[in-house]
Amino acid sequence: MIRPLVLGVVRRGDELLVLEGHDAARELTFYRPLGGGIEFGELSEQALHREFREELAVELTDVELLGMLENVFEYEGVPGHEIVVVYAATIADPAFYQRADPGPILDEGTPVRWLPLADVVSGRAVLFPDGLLDLVLTPEER
Repeated sequence: MIRPLVLGVVRRGDELLVLEGHDAARELTFYRPLGGGIEFGELSEQALHREFREELAVELTDVELLGMLENVFEYEGVPGHEIVVVYAATIADPAFYQRADPGPILDEGTPVRWLPLADVVSGRAVLFPDGLLDLVLTPEER
């Protein structure tokens, strides 16, 4: 089954707001922007707003479509397939950007952090889904 997914790219200068995941089967720590599944009948931008309210209890502004990715992957030894709609967004409350630790995702406890883009570009950190970095980086950052 192909899963429709929406992700929100929130930046703080040269850092991305990401969740931290771990694939025990591959012994791999990885990072991914926040977001989640698009429900039947829900537009992707509506899903993005809903997911950020559920995960961090925040509202988004300046939402802009960056693009779409097709992600075929394996997680915990199980194959997956996603169509990913990627948006850039700003968290409405400026105080959120002052937090050194954004806290965990509210509905499940997954760690959330600010990830320096330089760590991804250098290979010190793995960012999923594949191809996301090309959508996120400005021409000057490439």
